Amino acid sequence: SPAPFAASEGGMMTATSLAARPCPAIIGRRAHTGSNASCSAKRAARPRCRRASLRVRAADDPDPEQVATDEGCRTIVITSGKGGVGKTTTSANLGMSIARLGYKVCLVDADIGLRNLDLLLGLENRVMYTAMEVLEGECRMEQALIRDKRWRSLALLPISKNRQKYNVTKDSMSLLIDILKDMNFQYIFIDCPAGIDVGFINAIAGANEAIVVTTPEITAIRDADRVAGLLEANDIYDVKLIVNRVRADMIKKNDMMSVKDVQEMLGVPLLGAIPEDTEVIVSTNRGEPLVLKKKLTLAGIAYENAARRVVGKQDFLIDLEQPKKGLLQRTKEFFTGSD
Repeated sequence: SPAPFAASEGGMMTATSLAARPCPAIIGRRAHTGSNASCSAKRAARPRCRRASLRVRAADDPDPEQVATDEGCRTIVITSGKGGVGKTTTSANLGMSIARLGYKVCLVDADIGLRNLDLLLGLENRVMYTAMEVLEGECRMEQALIRDKRWRSLALLPISKNRQKYNVTKDSMSLLIDILKDMNFQYIFIDCPAGIDVGFINAIAGANEAIVVTTPEITAIRDADRVAGLLEANDIYDVKLIVNRVRADMIKKNDMMSVKDVQEMLGVPLLGAIPEDTEVIVSTNRGEPLVLKKKLTLAGIAYENAARRVVGKQDFLIDLEQPKKGLLQRTKEFFTGSD
């Protein structure tokens, strides 16, 4: 398997600090990855294209106007291949976190017929027009965009829930992205539908970067590996990885792959590791992203740290190797002096 990545551009940290003991459950499986493993090795060995852009250090506050001038608009598609791994949740929390940093962000829901991004943001009752009406000339882009009342720098472009995937083409999706770029958005996140069919091809048409979301399951990892290959085939080489629903207790028992295992199998630089959190369900039902909670949970902190790394700030990954200790366990260790 490929060697762990060194520090990447923009303050990206490696997964070395998150490494756990190799999981015996996957040792036998790695032998069956076949061509997928070789493709991952090639991706790891390929030199990454570097963007001639302004990178903001952790000690500095970003100047949105300066960043917009030097970088232009960054269009990032969030995809996975497998459904239910947390693409929409990641889109909502990353977009909200970056908007809170002072950047102009637009979230595009590209899941035609099955849109959910408006629900996670609590904007479902304000949808009057969608991207389909913009393409058909029934409304302007300003009318279809929904500005979040909590953070005006965040906007949502919903997609129709009554149409089919074949109603949108690559050219029409690229046209939508070009219109948004002309509106001086600094970050455009495209919430990609599950699968690798025409919906996936259309969603990545206007993107130049990608974030692959996966879970530490062999089925999700196989789909993520396939998606990473398709992204490169479509000239998207700036790809980052988010490992979602990580459980430290299962990693310690060798019942779940560690973040390092997942990264080595995919050969993609790590952007963040998100722990399993029941508050995700609560925040989804309330229409409030996890990063807006007054008392941030560990998953909320992980999303905020990943957002800071997206904009170029240096930040550290949360150590998910050790499970969270309870009050009794911490009290016992205090009196006994053991770790």
